Amino acid sequence: KYLQLLSEIIIKESVILGPDIVLSKAKNIGGLILNDSGNVINIKGDPNNILHMLINEYIDIVGDIAKESIEPIFEKYPLIRI
Repeated sequence: KYLQLLSEIIIKESVILGPDIVLSKAKNIGGLILNDSGNVINIKGDPNNILHMLINEYIDIVGDIAKESIEPIFEKYPLIRI
């Protein structure tokens, strides 16, 4: 579930910030493995910790707009909390 959730967050944030910035920030997170298209293909480490690090990267850029834009995605993943 985390792979799909993280990929959806990256896609959603790409609309707001642009794919170059979003992918650059995601690639800087240790343990988050992306393919060339920007989809998450593997996680090494605690997936919840990586989720928080990714969200915080985007919040650092645009503030709460980043968090608000991805909140609807979490409705599909009721067992995962931010």
